[in-house]
Amino acid sequence: MNLIEQLHPESLPNHLAIIMDGNGRWAKQKGFLRIIGHENGAKSVRTTVETCTKLGIKNLTLYAFSTENWNRPKLEVDSLMKLLVKSLKRELKTFIKHDIALNAIGNLSSLPSSVQKELNEVIDKTKSNSKMTLTLALSYGSREEIINATKQICEKVKNNIISIANIDESIINEHLYTHNLPDVDLVIRTSGEQRISNFLLWQIAYAEFYFTEVLWPDFTQDHLCQALLSYQNRERRFGKTSEQIK
Repeated sequence: MNLIEQLHPESLPNHLAIIMDGNGRWAKQKGFLRIIGHENGAKSVRTTVETCTKLGIKNLTLYAFSTENWNRPKLEVDSLMKLLVKSLKRELKTFIKHDIALNAIGNLSSLPSSVQKELNEVIDKTKSNSKMTLTLALSYGSREEIINATKQICEKVKNNIISIANIDESIINEHLYTHNLPDVDLVIRTSGEQRISNFLLWQIAYAEFYFTEVLWPDFTQDHLCQALLSYQNRERRFGKTSEQIK
């Protein structure tokens, strides 16, 4: 029995988020330029997206470019942006074929105009797709997201649109980039690092975590299934006792 056959469809995560780490280290180990690592990482993205679609996972969010990544060498950033445009053009047919809607979160206005144009076109052309929502976190930082949400809520309180007494989790959710997405069930991080790196801090409050030593360009369907099997063997209590869950 292969790993996919061992999975239980009824207990897969509704929302899977992945911190795709290790492209640069993968390239360095092989004596390549870092961009070669990112190009090979794009192949792992395709494998992961297609596998999640096949399994029936409804929401997949990929940490593609953080607000901190702007501090990398200009040549690498420029190459990443060109790779993003190229990937969006190439994968549009795949999104349509597999009924995938593309979504994006982050400070999108800070992206180059070429990226914004291609991103908006693919989002628009796939907006009616319903099998899975693929969200790319681009120029994304969770602290910035929470600060922006706080400012929006404060402005609405000042203008008597929202009452302070009515501010609750749902109000905050409505003002986050992810307002149209459910909370994250499982976070996977590759490359052996065990930190969150300013990713979906609010949305992962009750998420399970899976860390693997595998570098992202080497991340295969079997690696994904191993993470999902680990998730399925955990007891998610959300503050309750084991007895209450049973």
